[in-house]
Amino acid sequence: MTTQAGLWQQGTRQQALARLQQTFDLLVIGGGITGAGIALEGSRRGLKVLLLEQRDFAWGTSSRSSKLVHGGLRYLKQGALHLTRESVVERQQLLRDAPGLVQPQSFAFADYPGRKPGKLLLNAGLMVYDLLAGKRSRSYDKVDDFLLFAPHIGRENLRGGSRYMDAKTDDARLVLRVLQEAAGYGATLLNYAPVDKLLRQQQQICGVALHDALSGQQYQVQAKAVVNATGAWADVLRGEVGAKPMLRPLRGSHLLLPHWRLPVAQAISFMHPADGRPVFLYPWEGATLVGTTDLDHRDLQHEASITQAEVDYLLQALQFQFPDQNLGENDILSTYAGVRPVVNTGKSDPSAEGRDHVVLLEHDLLTVTGGKLTTFRVIALDVLSKLRTLLPEWQADLK
Repeated sequence: MTTQAGLWQQGTRQQALARLQQTFDLLVIGGGITGAGIALEGSRRGLKVLLLEQRDFAWGTSSRSSKLVHGGLRYLKQGALHLTRESVVERQQLLRDAPGLVQPQSFAFADYPGRKPGKLLLNAGLMVYDLLAGKRSRSYDKVDDFLLFAPHIGRENLRGGSRYMDAKTDDARLVLRVLQEAAGYGATLLNYAPVDKLLRQQQQICGVALHDALSGQQYQVQAKAVVNATGAWADVLRGEVGAKPMLRPLRGSHLLLPHWRLPVAQAISFMHPADGRPVFLYPWEGATLVGTTDLDHRDLQHEASITQAEVDYLLQALQFQFPDQNLGENDILSTYAGVRPVVNTGKSDPSAEGRDHVVLLEHDLLTVTGGKLTTFRVIALDVLSKLRTLLPEWQADLK
């Protein structure tokens, strides 16, 4: 039996299991975009890498994101200029390196009197956005021209609107692409291989015990360094080394509507009337994708799913921005939800929590969590820079 057969051919899984007898330089736990990025950047720099995933690659957050590769305009409002700059630079590199997989996506933001953020503030943010990207994409259109791009939005008091460029991707395909490249550099990749515990030798972490979920066979794997890249689940492994929980898992839920019910030629972004959070929608695989919520998620034992309150919240946003479309629950084709690994700083508003990644070395366990899909390469390089503490003999250019 094989899983995600497009990644490898019949028999390769048995070859990967046979390699578990080796000692690896780097063992990465977690097969989402963060783990995949670390496996790629490590293997291409000469490390013998093993990546383990307990389910399908990209099963968790990395197949349930908003599918956007973006700088994050709202991070400017929070003063996180460094995160926005980092994200915009990485967005441009992904557009260059993965054409077709990462695609430009135009966004439209309608201008109404009294609605935040307002024309001046938004255009100031877009100017900074363009400066960071080194490329101008923003424009402002009067009503008639703007309605060509967003013909179904509410027209009462509409003054025009701004447009700018970001990007989108199939997040799961992006993970598989990165893993394929890692395999090309010699990385060993194994899914359906849950880690049971960390192994220690003279109080030092020296590998992991795991089992093959398909056969039930047990394995002990030796590694010089172990990286915990399990995202929202990172506190579980951190607990094995006595570290205190630091994550605030946040659920982001999405709706998919038939394109004919809400036809959009590009992305439309606006602020939710209830709490001022950004909401967006854009064309996706023949449908219209709407997102997203940002709520505390406390049950990591079961797959995340949307709640009725979140359905109502997103429909309220659509009814506010598209009052003549008469959109309701019966128009929803499907929903999905993912859990963001956000570092808990104690803010009352979940959306006010930062989206920076953190890398911690705790009792020889290197943990990385937080961050954004867009910046997975930067995160991987940050992890590798910290890895030098565990692999002092390894020298590599991390630019």
